[in-house]
Amino acid sequence: MIYLLLVSILWAFSFGLIKGNLVSVDSNFVSFIRLLISFVVFLPFLRIRNLSNRLITQLLFIGAIQYGIMYISYIYAFQFLKAYEIVLFTIFTPIYVVLINDVLNGKIHKNLYFTAILSLFGSGIVVWQEISSPSLISGFLLMQISNFSFAFGQVYYKKTIQIKSDLKDKNIFGILYLGGFLTAFVFSLFTTEYSQISLNKTEILTLLYLGIIPSGIGFFLWNYGAKLTNIGSLAIFNNLKIPLGIFVSILFFKETANYWNLLIGGLLVTIALVINEYQIKKDNLEG
Repeated sequence: MIYLLLVSILWAFSFGLIKGNLVSVDSNFVSFIRLLISFVVFLPFLRIRNLSNRLITQLLFIGAIQYGIMYISYIYAFQFLKAYEIVLFTIFTPIYVVLINDVLNGKIHKNLYFTAILSLFGSGIVVWQEISSPSLISGFLLMQISNFSFAFGQVYYKKTIQIKSDLKDKNIFGILYLGGFLTAFVFSLFTTEYSQISLNKTEILTLLYLGIIPSGIGFFLWNYGAKLTNIGSLAIFNNLKIPLGIFVSILFFKETANYWNLLIGGLLVTIALVINEYQIKKDNLEG
């Protein structure tokens, strides 16, 4: 779980960068460039000589969904929603994680739904504010596409890689980014006026940071941690970044928040994680 915690803290520092620095740039272009940078970061580690065509196709598919479709819908949602509304509408991801896992494995885990829903309520309390965006439905639907895509990718990656114990994640992860940036590039061909692209220094630095750190290193560590973590904890950690993000904003960026909401919501997410870990250990002992 340490990898998921580290990435949650890392992502906590990234809230607001897109809304603040990149909202004027075509969203599909932002997605494409961000994932292209991530691909370049992992290109030196890529080893495909002994990989089957089936596995390469699976990894490209995971990257296309988890990063390509996720980013396209996520970044486009900023055109319709405020930053805190974006955060609010990510809280459904744990439910998707558990649901997709059950569908792929043909088994229902009732206890995991309870802890996932508990983390959903906890995160909702932390970020709840009056919703006022005029294009709420469009933004909400885009965020659910994003949430589902990210949930599907991490669960399918976990399922795919766990049976390939001889593979090193760093040697194959570039394939995921390749699938992601190619997907985003295809979409950008229809929306981006490349002849009109002119990025200022702030936009360039923001894209480099997002592509190298939260996307490149962050997504790699997240999927690596997902492989090592039980599905219940994986679901809950998808929402842990929300109270962490609010806490970081208060501590480092001097922003204000409802402290009671932060305390109560963060406590509920923590309780959900503790209950899940207890249940997993209990099931293992009883099994």
